[in-house]
Amino acid sequence: MLAGCGSGGFNGFYGTNLPGGADVGDNPYHVKINFADVLDLVPQAGVKVNDVPVGRVQSVQLAPDGWTAEVDVVVNGDVRLPANAFARLRQSSLLGEKFVELGDPLVGKPQGKLADNAEIPLDRTNRSAEVEEVFGALALVLNGGGLSQAQVITKELNNVLSGNEQQIRSLLTNVSTLTSELDSHKTEIVRALDNVNKLSATLAAQKDQIGAALDTLAPGIKILADQRSQLTSMLQAMDKLSATSIDVINRSRDDLLTDLKNLAPAVQKLAEAGDDLPQSFGLLLSYPFPDNVVEDIKGDYLNVFVDIDLNLGDLIKNLPPALIGLFPFPGVGSSNEKNLPLTELPLPSLKLPQLPKADRTTPNTGTPALPGLGGLLPGGRK
Repeated sequence: MLAGCGSGGFNGFYGTNLPGGADVGDNPYHVKINFADVLDLVPQAGVKVNDVPVGRVQSVQLAPDGWTAEVDVVVNGDVRLPANAFARLRQSSLLGEKFVELGDPLVGKPQGKLADNAEIPLDRTNRSAEVEEVFGALALVLNGGGLSQAQVITKELNNVLSGNEQQIRSLLTNVSTLTSELDSHKTEIVRALDNVNKLSATLAAQKDQIGAALDTLAPGIKILADQRSQLTSMLQAMDKLSATSIDVINRSRDDLLTDLKNLAPAVQKLAEAGDDLPQSFGLLLSYPFPDNVVEDIKGDYLNVFVDIDLNLGDLIKNLPPALIGLFPFPGVGSSNEKNLPLTELPLPSLKLPQLPKADRTTPNTGTPALPGLGGLLPGGRK
């Protein structure tokens, strides 16, 4: 009977559920967790989420690599955990039992859902410090002279803070203000970091072009280095030139201002001329003919109708004042006589000689009246 009972799958008291353990429900799921060190974790230990029991440790065994531990846990099917969940080995109290804590990942956002027979790798597991490790570190501090060093540090801090409470308080206030300002501008800071990241990506994509540009700059820098003395001499000469220029400008300042003031009326008249000045260039380049006459010039002759205005008063007004003074014409003279009427000058009576009467007989068409001209004058006008 004892042999029969032993073959029924009984594995000792580790296979017996502890009273008061977590309820895994009717549809639990299994999760394999890899730990670098499980300390004294035993089967039937608890599995918690936010300090709430949700399962138990099914088994603890050596992983296939021979260096790490593999823990199989059973979790209540109603408990939802992310696919990238984090596992930590903790202790319920100072001398309490070990248990496995499951939770969200420490880095990144929770993703997906932890499925049945899922595995949590070694890089997503950790354990808390043991009491023995804490006491050992404390012993090193107390026995290795660390306590005296802490006393020196405390004494120096007291010396620094003593009498400077107001400055320290102001410093802490400024630090608080700075952190508040940084927090209020965190959106801009994140945007700036993103832009720097984009710039870095752009520079990385153009690494070959930047390298080629830097390689091309090397010969130019060498030339500048070879001509360093000439560049230095040029800069020194420019310094002397600038000093001389400043001295000249300072000395001629009054004359320059006077010239500019005297130039103001001429510039004002040019501004008042407006479009008349550029339009006059059309006649200036083809004087005495306007530019629209150039199209009528055919070879060595010009066919145009010309109206000549021989108004003596207008002609005399266009003469220089010096000539008008030499020849005092009636009605023309000083500005006081501008509105005086012009008197008609008497014209001499000239008797023109009588031309001989033309021969009305039919001319000989065989010989032209002006030999040698031929068909040079075909006639016509424009």
